[in-house]
Amino acid sequence: MAERTIVITGASSGIGAVAAAQLAERGDRVAVVGRNPERTKAVAEKIGGTPFVADFARLDDVRELGATLLGHYDTIDVLLNNAGGLVSKRTITVDGHDATLQSNYLAPYLLTRTLLPRLEASAQAGGTARVVCTSSVANLFGHLDLDDLDFTARPWRGGWQAYGTAKLAVIMFVREFARRVSTTGVEAYSVHPGSIVSGFGADSRLIRFGTAVTGGHWGATVEVGAAPLLALAAESPVPAASGAYFDRLKPNGRVGRQARDVDLQHALWLRTAALVGLPAD
Repeated sequence: MAERTIVITGASSGIGAVAAAQLAERGDRVAVVGRNPERTKAVAEKIGGTPFVADFARLDDVRELGATLLGHYDTIDVLLNNAGGLVSKRTITVDGHDATLQSNYLAPYLLTRTLLPRLEASAQAGGTARVVCTSSVANLFGHLDLDDLDFTARPWRGGWQAYGTAKLAVIMFVREFARRVSTTGVEAYSVHPGSIVSGFGADSRLIRFGTAVTGGHWGATVEVGAAPLLALAAESPVPAASGAYFDRLKPNGRVGRQARDVDLQHALWLRTAALVGLPAD
């Protein structure tokens, strides 16, 4: 098997770190992207990967990360957009966006589009050429409002609806992106890894309550959560059309009604491009 280049964000802990380690064991060249410099470096050194530090709460960090990766790699076979999470307290980033929306959706959108030339180069060279984005079953209670993406006019409720909406946006982005790159050989998928006990939602009252009641056993392990990422990052063909949403290993999982709205997917793409300072095409 030829050595592939895999970029995985959110790889300094949780399912991202587990996936990075197993991809390295398979013989892939792994770019370990994380927010915390020490943890990111430690994971990279442990698995023989290369560390890259970026805080997705700063879009300039994402732009710098993209430029660095473009300079470092001639081809990228798989981009695993895994960074993100639940922000329990309403927070606005330095870019003026809701932190939940930015870390889960705007930043992965920006990074994916920035790295597209290297993914296309991989496709032309016969590589895997695949984008995989971590979404969530929480998309089912999300609601996209193009005039209120930052949830300034809606109740916060511990950040759960904002989180679900961001993950709904991820699914819609992947579907629109898959159509736009359909002739290039680049594929794209979104995936719900499962209810995983990790650092996710550590400041959420609901998560803390579940942890206290169950002794920390309210969900599956990070190893279980990494399995769908690894399956979609594998060289083998994916058993679903590009653009599909996976509920763990099951293709075509349940999505919110808005996720199936092609016109809304297109409108979201245009709005997002403007928000991150990219042209529509």
